[in-house]
Amino acid sequence: MWFKNLRIFRLAPSWSFTADALETALAKQAFQPGGNRDMQSLGWVSTREDSGLVHALDGQYLLTLRADKKLLPTTVVNQFAKARAQEIEEQQGFKPGRRQMKEIKEQVTDELLPKAFSVYRDTRVWIDTRNHWLVVDAAAAAKSDEVLGVLAKSLDALPVAPLYVEQSPAAAMTNWLVGDEAPAGFSIDQDTELRSTSDSGAAVRYVRQSVEIDDVRKHVQAGKQCTRLALTWADRVSFVLTEGLDIKRVNPLDVLKEGQETAALNESEQYDSDFALMSGELSRLIADLVEALGGEKKA
Repeated sequence: MWFKNLRIFRLAPSWSFTADALETALAKQAFQPGGNRDMQSLGWVSTREDSGLVHALDGQYLLTLRADKKLLPTTVVNQFAKARAQEIEEQQGFKPGRRQMKEIKEQVTDELLPKAFSVYRDTRVWIDTRNHWLVVDAAAAAKSDEVLGVLAKSLDALPVAPLYVEQSPAAAMTNWLVGDEAPAGFSIDQDTELRSTSDSGAAVRYVRQSVEIDDVRKHVQAGKQCTRLALTWADRVSFVLTEGLDIKRVNPLDVLKEGQETAALNESEQYDSDFALMSGELSRLIADLVEALGGEKKA
């Protein structure tokens, strides 16, 4: 249930879709398996077998976007295209030119696609209608862009914007390390990356190891900033914050599980309990992190 990565976006206050209205809108882009000649197909699927496209609970929505991608390596296409080009060369008496070679590759791709294997990938989306957050469980920007693109098609218009804060995450994390003091409610853990602000891109990483203050100050004096920092929030959730304000490697700690009574819950009730716990904790984490970074920057 818990998201592993958080790419956070701000929903406009005017966004007010009910769960039913959102369900109807998403149905326009419901997932359909790709045809024989489709390299990729995208669409919404149910988050659970017994639910619709929107799993709603107390103003929190959970969505799932499925990508069906054909596996057709470039090396395979090139191999078949080369063989086809040799046949054509023998027929016409000279090697195919660049334009003809492009056409050959396109033709080979069309012929091989029906035989290619398909791989499914699901990306989950959490919409917090109370605090107007939209969060994508994705480590890469390309995946979150993919989600937002399909969501915009489903809703005709999507009033969403990246989250901007007053203080640069890199500058803030560097100050926390140099001062050996995390903001209120947070503690610094053992994974750290410091990277040069120059074109050299020089970087130093500490994995499962605390950073000595003197070492940090030397690196900062040499022109480096903290670009990744492992943190724990309220002794409840650990994560890694990046310079781009992405939250990675989210991990709920044991203290969250101790208060849960799960013995008497069925599978559906357990799912809702886990969703309520995750959305409640992460919404507070995001709010505290934004405050620690000087608050949200208004456009």
